[in-house]
Amino acid sequence: MAKADLHIHTRCSDGLASLDQVLEYVEHQTDLNVIAITDHEDARGGLRARELAAKRGYRFEVIPGAEITTLNGHLLGLFLESTPPSFRRVERTLEAIHGAGGLAIAPHPLSWTTRSLSKRTIDRLCAVREPGIAFDAIELANPSPAGARAGRKAACLNAATWRLPASGGSDAHHLQCIGTGWTEFPGERAAGLKAAIIEGTITPHMTRYPSLREMGLHRVALQLAWGYSATPRKLLGGSRGPRRH
Repeated sequence: MAKADLHIHTRCSDGLASLDQVLEYVEHQTDLNVIAITDHEDARGGLRARELAAKRGYRFEVIPGAEITTLNGHLLGLFLESTPPSFRRVERTLEAIHGAGGLAIAPHPLSWTTRSLSKRTIDRLCAVREPGIAFDAIELANPSPAGARAGRKAACLNAATWRLPASGGSDAHHLQCIGTGWTEFPGERAAGLKAAIIEGTITPHMTRYPSLREMGLHRVALQLAWGYSATPRKLLGGSRGPRRH
């Protein structure tokens, strides 16, 4: 069995670490086999990270992805080669992701601390399960503040009603958070992970999230301030990260 962190942010959107820092950290400080770079509204960071990882011969693989803001909440797109448009109904974003050969995961469902898909939205789409506009998985192991609070309720609803494959991802915006949430899957590589998500043979896991003190109060405040403007900044074409301290 292998491990994949399917929800990582970098300085390409509202994370504090550069692509190089993330790749080096994963290589030397984790046992992850696969990671997904899922910056807000932009798959280019993931595409560049995949290129760098292959060029440098890292032991792990990178999946290009993005966390897309829909009119109904955030949606993770994985295995992307381009970025779907933002601020459309979730059904249209699901269509765009699947039409391009990608997979779609509902991140931090029901969370009130960030833009998240509601119970009503997930109920509606799971009741229909129309090809092309269905979720491929739901993120139930997200130890970040955005995911942990509502995770237990979402897990109960998934077990009782939604019955979607359950994934895990750290939602990391700081290096030391990478790998605190992960998806276990049969195989070792990204292609095997994609097949496992489709077949529903994945298992979510998470461990303790670093404390505010461990991450550094100043760095947490910096990330929150930077993250608040991530989506507007991306849509306006800005790409500079926060100042390094």
